[in-house]
Amino acid sequence: MSYLLRMINWKTCIILSLIVLPALIVLNFYGLYTDRFYLFKVDNYIFPLLSLVHFLYLYVIWFKISEAEYVDPQMRNVEYGLYAILLVYIFKASDTAYVLLNASQFDAYLLPDSFQAMGITVLSLQLLLIFLTLLTFTHRRREIGPYNFDNINENIDSWQ
Repeated sequence: MSYLLRMINWKTCIILSLIVLPALIVLNFYGLYTDRFYLFKVDNYIFPLLSLVHFLYLYVIWFKISEAEYVDPQMRNVEYGLYAILLVYIFKASDTAYVLLNASQFDAYLLPDSFQAMGITVLSLQLLLIFLTLLTFTHRRREIGPYNFDNINENIDSWQ
């Protein structure tokens, strides 16, 4: 784990997350079975809205590490929200894997030619995002510190 944290430092982890998130937001509107983008489905807007919390968390991590600040309750709340969103990421990845694994149930002429390639690309990006999110949590614990609010009066530094 130590080797992995040195190989992918906190800046690289955040930058990779900032590359993967917009790619997945765009691909979220893509329909694997039909090879089309669906912009008018309300379900497709859930992931982009939830990813706003992820973008906020990445900004907070970058700011706290670069300014050598301590953790605060607001940061803790954003991270706890991202824990719940991580479950959504896992669900989306398992759903994509399910679609890919059950592709053999359909005739070859029903699926678009790009089905396998796009499915593997989307699944790879989703798994990479899950990995980077967990790695960001680890970097937060190592670089900023644990959530210890026993001495909260010593380290008061709100986002104001």
